[in-house]
Amino acid sequence: MGLLGILLALGLLIWLAYRGWSILLLAPAASLLAAATAGEPLLAHWTQTFMGSAAGFLAQFFPLFLLGALFGKLMDDSGCVNAIAAWMTLKLGPPRAILAVVLAGALVTYGGVSLFVAFFVLAPMAQALFAAAQIPRRLMPAAIALGTSTFTMSALPGTPAIQNAIPMPFFGTTPFAAPGLGVLASAIMLAIGLWWLARVERAARRAGEGFGDEALESADRAAGDELVRERATVANAFDPAEARHGARSAEWPAAWSAFLPLVMVVAVNLAMSLLVLPRWNASYLANERWGGTSLAALGGVWSVLVALAAAILCLLALHRKRLGKLRESMDAGANAAVLPAISVASLVGFGSVVAALPAFALVREWVLSIEGGPLVSLAVATNVLAALTGSASGGLTIALQALGGTYLQLSEVTGIDPALMHRVAVIGAGTLDSLPHNGAVVTLLAVCGTTHRESYRDIVVVGIIGPIAALAAVIALGGAFGSF
Repeated sequence: MGLLGILLALGLLIWLAYRGWSILLLAPAASLLAAATAGEPLLAHWTQTFMGSAAGFLAQFFPLFLLGALFGKLMDDSGCVNAIAAWMTLKLGPPRAILAVVLAGALVTYGGVSLFVAFFVLAPMAQALFAAAQIPRRLMPAAIALGTSTFTMSALPGTPAIQNAIPMPFFGTTPFAAPGLGVLASAIMLAIGLWWLARVERAARRAGEGFGDEALESADRAAGDELVRERATVANAFDPAEARHGARSAEWPAAWSAFLPLVMVVAVNLAMSLLVLPRWNASYLANERWGGTSLAALGGVWSVLVALAAAILCLLALHRKRLGKLRESMDAGANAAVLPAISVASLVGFGSVVAALPAFALVREWVLSIEGGPLVSLAVATNVLAALTGSASGGLTIALQALGGTYLQLSEVTGIDPALMHRVAVIGAGTLDSLPHNGAVVTLLAVCGTTHRESYRDIVVVGIIGPIAALAAVIALGGAFGSF
């Protein structure tokens, strides 16, 4: 009965979330349903298990949500993201329209710009390039997704994406975990995605298919859609409704100064991870005053925080004059972090209640018994939970909250480097999360003015098949040669 209750609660959560109900209501309700069917105390699970885990997630990761959303909003309002997109357009132009959109998306998201901020800027860029090159509009979402939502989210070493930060406290790793395997996985995702998009483009030209209708769904309209907003805030770290607040600069900066804050994110993150923190005497963290923790558990998050803070200061120093309504832009950036952080924390609370139920032991045994070893079972667990929740960050956190300690013990017993587990978990969460109900998919289609029927097949190839191939390669090579 307990296992049936878990499945029923999860099914209800997925179905109602897809219909636009707020996850802030659904997650505790589904948790209580699962607890009730198991005969567990309801109020204790709500206030102690659910809220305790949700609060723990916020305590660990809300600073990353906050600085990430703030940086993305300031990059948008200062004109930096537009300047980078314009530079890529100039350098590559319509003959290489798909490559220009993919690389522009990769540059800004690897540099720390929030996914949805990138969507709202890249869609007009893609429309101009695709229309000039007569590439079908239906390929715009896949090109944008390939650059923003695949390798720069889960595989490229040092990415400041929240998904790359989540495993660090569990495994004591850094943002640059398994860098060689991460670069290889990135190359596989990029190669498969570009090959597929080029293949579809050639087929469309042979069939005489052009760009189509040039009217583009405005970003403001998509951001104001309540259904889009409810789904989007579970999938990423930026509330689309805040994209309309603040004031965008009418003048764009020079390309070099637009790139500099992105370079700052990567450079400071690298310096903190490899040079500063390894030499930092943080033995005081073992004191109960600081939670009885260690630098290994906190260092990865600290690296990304310092990198984002340094990039924000760099951006303000370079582009303050272009931020005509600085307070409004900063307020919007801060506000944009709140709903996504609490939504994902609510999913984490739901996962913690489920993991605390006696029937979850059956689920744990099934996951750990999957043939292929710990890496395969970890990949399956993150894949399945990200698919069910429609959220890479939510699914990844639920999996690691429930099984992270077990996998850390397995890494010690089997000799698997925790950095390899980190990379497998993150790439695994970034595969089946791109199912049709994913908030990022829904938002991207709305911004590009296309539908699931028109564009989703291509998103599947670049956002699911490519990452799964990369994940398989990482597991095979990591299992054979270890982490590198």
